[in-house]
Amino acid sequence: LQKMKNEQSMEVNDSSGGYFILMGFSDRPQLELVLSLFFFVLYTITLMGNMTIIILSFLDSRLHTPMYFFLRNLSFLDIGFTTSVVPQMLINIWGHNKRISYVGCLVQYSVALALGSTECVLLAVMAVDRYFAVCWPLRYATIMHQRLCHLLAATSWFSGFANSVLQSSLAMVLPLCGHRQVDHFICELLVIISLSCVDTRSMESKMFIARLIILAIPVSIILTSYAHIAWAVAKIRSAEGQRKAFGTCASHLMVVSLYFGTIMFMYLQPKNNYSQDQGKVLALIYTIIAPTLNPLIYTLRNKDINRAMKKVMGNT
Repeated sequence: LQKMKNEQSMEVNDSSGGYFILMGFSDRPQLELVLSLFFFVLYTITLMGNMTIIILSFLDSRLHTPMYFFLRNLSFLDIGFTTSVVPQMLINIWGHNKRISYVGCLVQYSVALALGSTECVLLAVMAVDRYFAVCWPLRYATIMHQRLCHLLAATSWFSGFANSVLQSSLAMVLPLCGHRQVDHFICELLVIISLSCVDTRSMESKMFIARLIILAIPVSIILTSYAHIAWAVAKIRSAEGQRKAFGTCASHLMVVSLYFGTIMFMYLQPKNNYSQDQGKVLALIYTIIAPTLNPLIYTLRNKDINRAMKKVMGNT
């Protein structure tokens, strides 16, 4: 019996022939077409919105500041994050074959985890940037110099990919014992782990600690930064000054609340409270909806971006 299990495990984990079946929304076939069109529209908006921010931040010299440097990194992340998920999901919904190879599944959850973790750290870096902009306005340009900005961005990317390598390497060694059906629209790490036929509690504890670190440290930095910002804004006597100071942080606060609220609710809740339908909804929010809203939030509320857009459109 053990030999048969090992052979089945090797069959699934074999990079040349192993595969998974992403069930997605096949239990609601009447909604699949509508949902796929909705996701396609959101994905298009995500690409266009984030590409607009990237292009404008390069073309307009007034956007060559630390804030827009980090925002450009965030846009790159959102494009990569959604691209690692949505095209494969649309292929599975529109086609009859809902398979994804073992290697493809591994690449998908590793890349998505790396980019999602990087975004957690980058949002904390952006909060620190806003702290210096509001609380130390006269020394802001000196403190947030180009070398420091590049170092902070590199730290975000490195920590995100390091977290992905750690958690993915733990999941890669799990025997799956012939299980192929994944009740999700993406290869989500928690779902893949649930397919294992061995006791994963020890490994899940290690992965929980890794998730806690990659979430708790950025959240602590963000809360501390905004506590100091709120204190500094409260000491500004003029209402116009308070409005302007808060306006520089409002967009970032909205993005942080949406992103961290969803991820913390999904990954830090007890396992016995986790339902698959709930997991799909939360995954939709942070993999598709949040990256779509990010550029809209920043462009609709940002006068500099709107001014740069009008300037570029006027020149064309």
